[in-house]
Parts: sequence; C-alpha cells; structure tokens
Amino acid sequence: MAAITGKQYIERIDQLKTNVWIDGEQVTGKISEHPAFKGVMKSQAALYDLQHEMAVKDDLTYPSPLTGDKVGLSFLQPKKQEDLTKRRLMVQQWAKLTNGLMGRSPDYMNTVLTALVCSTDYLNGKENCFPENLKAFYEMAREQDLSLTHTFINPQVNRSKVYFEDTDEPIAAKIIDRTKEGILIKGAKLLATQGGMTDEIIVISSGWMVSEGDAYAFAIPSNSEGLKFICRESFVGGESVFNYPLSARFEEMDCIVVFDNVLVPWNRIFYYDNLEVANNFMNVCAFKSFSLHQVASRQIIKTEFILGLVESIANTINITEYQHVQEKISEIIIALETMKALVLKSEIEAKLDDWGYLRPDRTTLQVAINVFPRIYPRFTDIIQLLGASGLMAIPTEKAFSSTIRNDLDQYLQAKAEDAENRVKLFRLAWDLTMSSFGTRQTLYERFFFGDPVKISSELYFTYDKEIFVQRVKDLLDQSPPT
Repeated sequence: MAAITGKQYIERIDQLKTNVWIDGEQVTGKISEHPAFKGVMKSQAALYDLQHEMAVKDDLTYPSPLTGDKVGLSFLQPKKQEDLTKRRLMVQQWAKLTNGLMGRSPDYMNTVLTALVCSTDYLNGKENCFPENLKAFYEMAREQDLSLTHTFINPQVNRSKVYFEDTDEPIAAKIIDRTKEGILIKGAKLLATQGGMTDEIIVISSGWMVSEGDAYAFAIPSNSEGLKFICRESFVGGESVFNYPLSARFEEMDCIVVFDNVLVPWNRIFYYDNLEVANNFMNVCAFKSFSLHQVASRQIIKTEFILGLVESIANTINITEYQHVQEKISEIIIALETMKALVLKSEIEAKLDDWGYLRPDRTTLQVAINVFPRIYPRFTDIIQLLGASGLMAIPTEKAFSSTIRNDLDQYLQAKAEDAENRVKLFRLAWDLTMSSFGTRQTLYERFFFGDPVKISSELYFTYDKEIFVQRVKDLLDQSPPT
C-alpha cells in the first residue's frame, strides 16, 4: 500500500467507530458527518488528496524503501542536507492548503514518529525496551499512511514542583498490571489534538518519572477496547464558510484520553518499566530537532497568511498611508523573515547524530520556539487594532440574502471592496482573532511546546555562553596600551 487518498482516510476513520464523547453524548454513526468533525476531516482529506496531484506529487512523496511505492515524504529519515530541504518544502506545501491553521496536520505526527525511529539504537540492549516494535510500527504507519494523534501530558491536578499522586484510583495513566498479552493501562492523559479522527494514538510518558508504572511508550489503534476520547466543546460556529471561514474548515478537536484497563499488546510497546529510558529518551532522540523544524516551517506559512490578511484589511479600508499602520504591518514582516532565517540556519548548521541521521540545529530551533509564542499574540493585537469596530460590524451570510441587503450595500461598503466582500474579509479576521476558534489558536501557539518560561530556561541552560564570557575576561585581563 502507498500514500492514501482523502476518501480512503475518511472511510477508514468512519469504520473504526472510535469511542468519542462530546457535550456529554457519545458520537454515533459516521464521525466524518458529525458537525464537530465534518469540516476538519474534509480539510484533512484534501491534504491526503494533494499527495496525488501531479504538479506536487514528487514534493510530497518518495519511493518506499520496502516496496518502491510512493509514500508520504514526512516519513523520510534525513541523512543529507537535501533531505531537510525536501522535508521543509513538503511541510510548507501541505501547510499552504490550511494556511498553517492545522497544527496537527498528518505531517506533524509522521515527523514525531520518524524522529523516534531514527533514535531506536538508543533503546538497544536496554531492559524492557523493544526497538524492533518501534521500527515495525514506523514501517506500518509509513506503508499504510496511517493518521496519528498523540498524548504526552498528565491531567492538570497539581502543578507544584513536587507532587506524588496518592489516590486509590489512578488519575494520570499508568501501568496497573503486566500480563502474558501485554500491559494494562488505567487513568487519563491530555491533550490529544485530533483525538477520535485518527487511525492510531501514540502514548509517551513525559516529565520526570519516579515510578516504573509511569514509564512507558506505545502505540495502539484509536478504537482499542477501553479507550475513550472526551472532547471539549466544539469551536465550529456553523457550516457556513461565509460566517465561519476558518472554524468551519480547520477546527481541530482537543481531547482528554481515558484508559479504562486498556490492554497494550507486547508488540505495540516501545519501552516500559525503565525510568532511565523514560526520563531521557525524548531528550536524547531526534524528537525536538525534527518536530521543531516541522512546526517552525508551518508557522512561516501561517505568518504569511496573517501578513496577507492584515495587508488586505489595510488596503480595503485605505489606511496604508498612516505610519502607525505601516509600523504594525512591518512587525509581521520582521517576524516572518526572522522565522524564515532561523529555519534556514537550522538546516545550514545541521549535524549528523550518533546514528547517522541529520538533525537540524536544535539551538536555532529553540530560539524559533521562543520567538513565535511571543509574537503570535501580537498578531492578534495588530488585527484588532487595525480592524477596530469593523470586527464587530459583521452581519451574517443570511443578512445579505434578506430585504436589508440594500442597507448593507450602502453602509458597509469600503474604499476598495463592496459591502459583501468587505464583511467576508472582516469575518475572516474575526474568526482568526476573536471567535472561540481564534482564541484557541492563540493559546495553542503560546503553549505548543509547553510553558514559555520553561522553554526560555531550557534555552538559557543549553546555550553555550562561556565563549562570550571568556571574551569579556580576556578584555579585562588585557594590559593597557603603552
């Protein structure tokens, strides 16, 4: 099997009949027809279809090492500079179809899995580690073009520095038994974006574990017995792409994942009951380098979209002559070019790791993920400051089909657009910055890789500053000129 089509993706997810709950009700029937999933699954399907478009097929796929059939390029294990360039262009080609608004498009999790498998040698010979299972799952995902979600985070019960769970029933998902068939998992994990609309889920314990029962990594089908996805409220405002141009298309659901005595077969376990591996693997492996490269590449496309939106607003209401407007739009241009430069620098300074795979420079990408969470909320500010009352004077599609159409045409027209097109543009800006969908986008980018303060601290402690400190010392030690 090779790269799938959108139709195959939707049919496969519908057939799973995954246990998904939303607003206190279980999803029945085809999940692809449920209002909360319909739009985003169509958008995801369009991504899969793009793999078969002749104009871009070779940019999105490559020959399988096993069969020679075309498989998704997001599974490519980079060994040379050209591979990193191919991966970036693939990410950005897909991101253009969603304008970077789907943070969990299939290439993200494919990249995560590829990063893990590139580092399987770290698991060799270690107790309770099964690198062969990880390799087998990677090959299955690549050859069948599986869609994936993941969950790493424990429920937000107690965020103190030292917290040991002490309850009769597990809260955070943990191993409660080891059997001939596999391990049993009970408890919950956060925060599975696209939960319920993927073939499989990858589960990896994160943070600093002190109990062997908390130390594991595995992958299982989304419809595994005892597995339940509890969704937040849907942010799809409605099916009309006039009224809700973004949420109707790209609203990725976030889920709590509940494990009710879920059996994980031995052949699906990557490691378990090994605290050293569990506490170190995600830092040692290529996860951060590869995933940060994918994320920053997507964020570039998203920033391009925002620049286009802001410039469209300014042109429509004829405010480009004002210097404060030029200054605000220039902020977005500076952010865009900064992100582009950082991604290219990460590729130029890429190095082969211990296992022969080329990793984009991690430090450079750490800078990128410190930059973007800080500038993205500013994008929202700029759109609101420039759109002003226009972001509230936005009638619905139905209003333009009513008897008040003449009033709308007269009073909502703009310098460069008629009333209907002006309202469409401002509804787009509203959906990106003020709707439930839009505010979720801001929160999502703020915390994509965790607490921004912790991310800053990690950069501080890992960045080599000593050579610059030495320069200062050398200057102070110099004798005055004679």
